Amino acid sequence: MAATIESRPTRAGRYIPLSVTVSAWAVPVMVVGQFALVAGVPVVIALVGALRRVPDRAVRGAAALVALTFAIPLVFWLTRPDGAQSLSKDMHPGFVGLIVAASAALLVTLHRSRRSLQAR
Repeated sequence: MAATIESRPTRAGRYIPLSVTVSAWAVPVMVVGQFALVAGVPVVIALVGALRRVPDRAVRGAAALVALTFAIPLVFWLTRPDGAQSLSKDMHPGFVGLIVAASAALLVTLHRSRRSLQAR
């Protein structure tokens, strides 16, 4: 008696990369955890991954929004001559809230896009 091995069906078309999802989760965790400058790495990963690999325009816009809300306090911190020692100490709590809200919007759009790609 021969055993048959079923292979997983290949994904047709494009999909949401795991790196974009993990980066979208890492950004608010790092910013709230006072690692704001290090959070620039997942911001870049999420932005580049969304722009290059995700077909949904809403995800691309949400990733750009996260990058923009992160770039504003970063530019203020870099250009101020009397800035604090770290970006986390110099960042206004309102910007932290904006970054967390933009990351939440990115996560919601990623979830919505993933569900619509699975429905096809």
